[in-house]
Amino acid sequence: MDNDKLDFSVLDHTADLRIRIRGKDLRDLFEKAAKSMMHVMVKGVSSENADTLELSVQGTDLSDLMVRWLGEILYLFEGEHQVVIAVKINTISPTYLDATVKTVPFDLNLHEVLCEVKAVTYHQIEVVQEDDRWETRVTLDL
Repeated sequence: MDNDKLDFSVLDHTADLRIRIRGKDLRDLFEKAAKSMMHVMVKGVSSENADTLELSVQGTDLSDLMVRWLGEILYLFEGEHQVVIAVKINTISPTYLDATVKTVPFDLNLHEVLCEVKAVTYHQIEVVQEDDRWETRVTLDL
């Protein structure tokens, strides 16, 4: 995964992990949000034997869409034991996204869990346009 282009920072929050992610447009923001969450969760991803999945997510607005989107990425890791290594948003609107996701099986010999995330929360979630870029703040329940 291309981590050197991520534009995110970890924000202090009691008992949770709050991250702020920035992107040049909505597509970039949602791609970087998924990559950033995986970056704080897992170290040492490999691109060997990658599977490609198509994901579609619906929400009531951009904030709900972000929580549901990241919830799907979290489910792949927690429920399916898959590490997301690449994300491409194909289509996005304020209430829908369609994405192509590449994953590899979690392997204790290749991966290290850095942070165990239980859930993506709605607490103070926001997806806003700031000048010429988009920004979100997401709180992860640890």
